[in-house]
Amino acid sequence: MSLPREITEHWKSSVVLKRDLFSTIERGRFATPAGEIEAVLRRIDEVPWWSLGLARHLFARERRALAIAGELGVAPPLLFAGHNALIRGWMDGLPLHIAKPHGERSYFRSAKAALRKLHRAGICHNDLAKEQNWLRGRDGRAYLTDFQLAARFSRRSWLFRIAAYEDLRHLLKHKRRYVPDALTCAERRVLAKKSLLTRLWMATGKKLYYAITRDMLHVADREGGGTRLIHDAPRIAARLKAHPQVREAVVVPFPDRRAGTGLYAFVEGDSGLTERGLREFLAAENASLPRLPEHLQVTSALPRAASGKVRSEILELVATNQVDLIDSLIANDDERSLVARILADRRNLRDRFAF
Repeated sequence: MSLPREITEHWKSSVVLKRDLFSTIERGRFATPAGEIEAVLRRIDEVPWWSLGLARHLFARERRALAIAGELGVAPPLLFAGHNALIRGWMDGLPLHIAKPHGERSYFRSAKAALRKLHRAGICHNDLAKEQNWLRGRDGRAYLTDFQLAARFSRRSWLFRIAAYEDLRHLLKHKRRYVPDALTCAERRVLAKKSLLTRLWMATGKKLYYAITRDMLHVADREGGGTRLIHDAPRIAARLKAHPQVREAVVVPFPDRRAGTGLYAFVEGDSGLTERGLREFLAAENASLPRLPEHLQVTSALPRAASGKVRSEILELVATNQVDLIDSLIANDDERSLVARILADRRNLRDRFAF
C-alpha cells in the first residue's frame, strides 16, 4: 500500500486504526527536524471516487480546526497538512468507551474546561456524542479528537451558541453515564432540553441521514464499528454461544482493508474446541448468518471484571493491534498473564506494519 507522495519520505505506518468511505487513519511515526515522533495520519487518496468530494470537505474542516485546537492543548497538534494527507500528533491516552472513567470527577472537570477553551477560540466540535472522540490521557485529563465535522466561527452568532450548547449537552450525557452523582442542577436542565435545531434534525434530517448512510451506503458508526457491529456481531455471538463447548463469545470490530470494518470473534471454550470446528458450526445451513467473522480466536479464558463481565475494551485493543495501550487497563498479574496468552495467539496482523 503506497503512501501519498507528499509524505513518502517522512512517514512510517505501524497500524491501521480505522477505514471508511471518507478516509483511512493510521498510527505511525513522523520525521520532524527534531527527530521521529509518534503521530496519526489521515489520508484520503484511497477513498472511492464518488465520496472524494465529501472526503475533501471533511478533510478541510479538520485541518482548519486542528490548526487552532492543537495550539490550545486540548487536541492533537497539526504536524502536516497536504493535498491528500494530514498528520496530527499522537495523544497518549484511550478513547472514552475504552477508558470508562467511572467515578472520575476530575476527568469531567477537565473535559468541561477543554470544551470552554475550544469555544472561546470560536470552534465547535459538532461530533461529541461519540465516545471515541473523547480521549482520557495518561495524565487523567480530557482531550478531543476527530474534527471532521468541526466548524470555526468568526463571532458568537446564534448558530455558534446553538452548536456550543449541543457540544456541552453531549459532554454531559457522557458525564451522566460515568459520574451521574456529580451532575449539577444546571447541568441536568441542559440535559433535559435539546436545542430547537436538534429537535428539528431528529424529527426530519436524521431519518434521511440514516436512510442514506445505513440503508444505501451501509455505513454506521457506533464506537467506530459500523453496521456489521450493530447488526451482524450480535447474531454471530449468539450462534457461537449456542455451541455446547462454548462458555462465552465476544465479537468486536477492527479496520479491514477489503471490508472497511471487519469482525473479530473471541471465544472462551472447553479444551478441544477449535477454530475450524467453530467456523463449520457457524457455516451450517440452519444458521442463516451474515458474513462470517474475518478472525476467530479460541481461548481457555477471557479477561473479566470483578462483576464477571468480559472486558471487551481489552479485546478491542487486541483486535486492532494497539497492544501498547493495554497495560494501563490491566487489573492484576493474573489478568496480565491471561492477556499475554491471548496476545501471543492473536489473529489480526494484516494491517500491522513493521517500522
